[in-house]
Amino acid sequence: MLKFLENYPLKNLNTYGFDVKAKYFIRLSNIEEIKEFFKRRQEYGDRNTEINLRSQVSGFLSHVNFLILGNGSNLLFTDDFDGIVIRPEIQGIEITNENSEYSYVKCGAGVEWDKFVEWTVKNGLGGLENLSHIPGTVGAAPVQNIGAYGVEVKDCLVSVEGLQLEDRTLFNISNINCEFGYRTSIFKNSLKGKVIITHVNFKLNKRPVFKLNYGSIASEITKLGIVNLSNIRQAIINIRSEKLPDPSITGNAGSFFKNPVISKTKALQIKEKYPDVQIFFTEEGKYKIPAAFLIEKCGWKGFREGDAGVHAKQPLVLVNFGNATGKEIIGLAKKIQQSIKDAFGIDLEMEVNVV
Repeated sequence: MLKFLENYPLKNLNTYGFDVKAKYFIRLSNIEEIKEFFKRRQEYGDRNTEINLRSQVSGFLSHVNFLILGNGSNLLFTDDFDGIVIRPEIQGIEITNENSEYSYVKCGAGVEWDKFVEWTVKNGLGGLENLSHIPGTVGAAPVQNIGAYGVEVKDCLVSVEGLQLEDRTLFNISNINCEFGYRTSIFKNSLKGKVIITHVNFKLNKRPVFKLNYGSIASEITKLGIVNLSNIRQAIINIRSEKLPDPSITGNAGSFFKNPVISKTKALQIKEKYPDVQIFFTEEGKYKIPAAFLIEKCGWKGFREGDAGVHAKQPLVLVNFGNATGKEIIGLAKKIQQSIKDAFGIDLEMEVNVV
């Protein structure tokens, strides 16, 4: 039986730790429950739930806000959510096919992302080890096309499965049709709010090709000894733990801004003024500059205003030191964006999703 909860606290379901509530909240643990929920969206009454949704949910999809929530690791709540928060909790990791080179793995959307990466490493399957220690769930990973240390989830992803909300039909979208880009996908754009991801399929290498030429991975590996999946994972965990605040201690959503993609002319101008800047050439013929560099050069590193601030070690991370609100974090972000615009003529785009 489907059960709604009313005025549900989301403090532990957003990594900023904002003390906000959802008007209604429901957990869905399998595809059948998801189908049933949307099939009966206009039929709920006292006999099935703890609250009477007959009047509130009439014309659910078009009249009542809803939010599909994993662990809230890339969300910034500015207020209570006046609608229904849906939390898919589909579990399971399964090898569906394999050959001498690869294993094909299907993973439930509700599995913790880092637990899944840990599983791949323990099973000797390469491809995702550089994405260790990233918070969130497997279902959220393709939405954002998460990436770190020279790897993006699209590099190993075969397809994404789920349910179309309007007609409750299942879909399986191949990698090429997911419209992956830098921290974006079809699920963040044209399919936003129209589907629920239930499973993600991956192609993982039995003969891993290690990627060590990004950041300080190589030097960290040297400290650990031989180069293998386990040590690469540990190196990434060590690096991230050193540079990034633990959300369970200091509220944050990881990288708050995207690294701007700029023209060659702009890149040469900045390089001439700041020879130490690292600028990366992209596949699209553009140049990517670290947002952290720009933020630091504008003097924001370690800045604090009340309980909203910029992390002292990684200026790309905006933090909640205790009692900051989402509106205060957004206010700080806008000040940073304006200063970057004034100093460099670059528009800094937020990576987090504001609710």
